[in-house]
Amino acid sequence: MKMPRKTVMLAFGVLATLALPAAYSAPGDDGPSLAPYFTPATAPPKPPNGEGFLQRWLLLEPINKPFRNSNAGFTEAFVRNTVTNGYVPDQFTLVPHDGDKVTSAGAELAWHALDATGYNVKLFRYSASLNKPLYGVQFWAVTVVDSPREMKNVRLAVGSNASSMWWLNGEEAVSLFTDRRMVMDDCVSKRLTLKKGRNVICGAVINGPGMSDFCARLIDENGDPVKDITLNLGNAGN
Repeated sequence: MKMPRKTVMLAFGVLATLALPAAYSAPGDDGPSLAPYFTPATAPPKPPNGEGFLQRWLLLEPINKPFRNSNAGFTEAFVRNTVTNGYVPDQFTLVPHDGDKVTSAGAELAWHALDATGYNVKLFRYSASLNKPLYGVQFWAVTVVDSPREMKNVRLAVGSNASSMWWLNGEEAVSLFTDRRMVMDDCVSKRLTLKKGRNVICGAVINGPGMSDFCARLIDENGDPVKDITLNLGNAGN
């Protein structure tokens, strides 16, 4: 039986809409939406979630890179050279403001202060919502951890898809090389010390094809999540 043309076109339109990323905004909307994966960061400090994961981050729009076809070459030497090649000024200590812009690899990119709604930060969805490149990309992520006291023997535990490098207060803490899926606590740093007050964590995640995300938390010497800290971007840029 031949279906009426209007019915066929309606069915096609529904299928096309379902095929779009969840964060897509149709033409005529107020702009791309980061929901349901992110909400804008607010002024009050934010504690880690119940499992200690850090959900408040300043994320730089993705830097376009030439490795979109494969993650197979993400050796330690390659990742170190790629990540530390000066694409962002003061890249290991920079704490920008929401909306600040930098020029990197010939493109003007903005920082966005966001709270992830899940334990992991969905970078692929972040890019899709902003209509930015999805594959062959490098991300920068920064957060500020306020500690009520000096904490010794803590570790930074991270997972990422694909490779990533992480710093605490400008010092390299932990790095993940090779092609990999994101697994919580995939790599754990050596013992670190959180200073009383402000501590800056920054990370770089690179990915070729496929999805891209990360998760990060601090754990104590017994492997339990550190929860008596807050994430505070109120002093960003100071």
